[in-house]
Amino acid sequence: REEREEREEREEREEREMSAIFDGYEREYCELSTQLARKTNMLGSLSGDSKSQKVSDINNDLSEAEALIRRMDLEARSLPPDRKGPLLSKLREYKADLSKLKSDAKKSSSKNSDLSNRAELGLVGDHWSASSAAQRERLLATTDRINRAGDNIKQSRQTLLETEELGVNILQDLHRQRETITHARDTLHGVDDNITKSRKILSVMARRILQNKVIMFGIIAMLVGSIGMVIYFKFIRSSN
Repeated sequence: REEREEREEREEREEREMSAIFDGYEREYCELSTQLARKTNMLGSLSGDSKSQKVSDINNDLSEAEALIRRMDLEARSLPPDRKGPLLSKLREYKADLSKLKSDAKKSSSKNSDLSNRAELGLVGDHWSASSAAQRERLLATTDRINRAGDNIKQSRQTLLETEELGVNILQDLHRQRETITHARDTLHGVDDNITKSRKILSVMARRILQNKVIMFGIIAMLVGSIGMVIYFKFIRSSN
């Protein structure tokens, strides 16, 4: 019983720790969501390199928000059903919020982007001249370098996401293995309890067998004594 109570206390402590981890991820996501909304609203007033940098920051924040959602999902699914339900409900709201943030960021980043690019390349107004053509070449070269750097960043981020996904799968496998070990431990405790009960039953049976032997030997002794007395009184005493 003490081992069972200790095991239950340990499981409750682990559940509280998992819930605390979920709360920490939740706070990080809420702060990140607020920052994303503020940065998205700022896109309309930016242009050029400032806007590109802000879009890159937003994309990085969105990737981090997705990672937080996956971590919260893993922690929520590791809890018992009575505590898992409310957390999964909150998680669905956060997923909907993240989808809206992605949509808003995409609209804000693509709004008037074509006109801005044409202006930067000298394709509108009175900028179409030899100097603007040279500037356009420089901008195209710069844009090409930026695109290559962006591709490298995307590849690095994809590798990071794949690594994180692998870590999540490993954690899920470890959680399943822990449940299997816990179940096996509970089964062993049950077997141990049954063995203890069987040992007690065998002890009682052994005592009863011993008592029965003593009684049987007593009865045999009484019978032998009685037979001896009968023989004595009938033959020996009568002959005398």
